[in-house]
Amino acid sequence: MGMSISQKEWTVEMLDALPDDGKRYEVIDGVLFVTPAPAKVHQRAIGELYLLLAPYAKPVGIEVLFAPSAVRWSARREVQPDLFAAPLVPDASPAERFTDAAALLLAVEALSPRTRRTDRTVKRDLYQNENVPEYWIIDTTARSIDRWTPPSATADRLTSQLIWQPVAEFPPLIIDLPAYFREVHRERSPQLFV
Repeated sequence: MGMSISQKEWTVEMLDALPDDGKRYEVIDGVLFVTPAPAKVHQRAIGELYLLLAPYAKPVGIEVLFAPSAVRWSARREVQPDLFAAPLVPDASPAERFTDAAALLLAVEALSPRTRRTDRTVKRDLYQNENVPEYWIIDTTARSIDRWTPPSATADRLTSQLIWQPVAEFPPLIIDLPAYFREVHRERSPQLFV
């Protein structure tokens, strides 16, 4: 997460006054974090995951959103997960910020050199403290996804498949992780070039 600005106690209201300059501004427990625009592989990781989650989620009553879309818990806690899922609210007008954060079902962050430490510590602590049922950290270099569930102090490191079942009455979504990471890295099968 790029840089932590600790000159003063930041609030969500102060975030609203910051410029729209392409950077991601988040406040966690009064500390401002600024992140520059992400790299292509980061965006592909989130985009490919969205393409897998969204078709599964909508029929079970879940909406999948991606940054820049803010999640607000309090006047001192607002973040922009790379991707998140929440219950679909029928006939609701789209909001600029997702404020019913208590209903958050999933938060996902894709690691980058600038966000690695914050995603693995500060944000993990935040999502667990806020009882988000699942927090996934995508590591495109290691080709793995760490899945955190509260109150576990350790993650499940997934490299072969990821199973997500946010609604018990519906079958789970099963994601083939090697295939997912091949798409993320734009690797083509040799037979396609014959």
